[in-house]
Amino acid sequence: MRSFKRLFSALLFLTLASCSVAHSGSLSGHSLTVTATAYNSVKAQTQGNPSIGAWGDHLKPGMKVIAVSRDLLRMGLKHNTRVKIDGLPGTFLVKDKMNKRWSRKIDIYMGRDIKAARSWGKRKVTIRW
Repeated sequence: MRSFKRLFSALLFLTLASCSVAHSGSLSGHSLTVTATAYNSVKAQTQGNPSIGAWGDHLKPGMKVIAVSRDLLRMGLKHNTRVKIDGLPGTFLVKDKMNKRWSRKIDIYMGRDIKAARSWGKRKVTIRW
């Protein structure tokens, strides 16, 4: 009888664990509050070609892309990581990284729309990946 209870408990645990993994989708369940600013594909805001990300990706207006501070890379936000930003629709991809001087910060790519980037300003947001 004892072994049956252990087996039942183990099966129950595995069933509950698999349900929570299936529910979380492709994002692994990490979340963090960061400072979010916005950037554009203009020479004044970037080093080198303003339409090329740090890993060589070609950035085009309309893409849902973020740049991350280097400390976030160490937390698992690596190239092409899918990220949800609370309050914004859709999923963003990590395609760029920021200067070493920043920490706990993301930059949301806004193409060439400087007015939209300025309107966004600087905010605290929660990101999930």
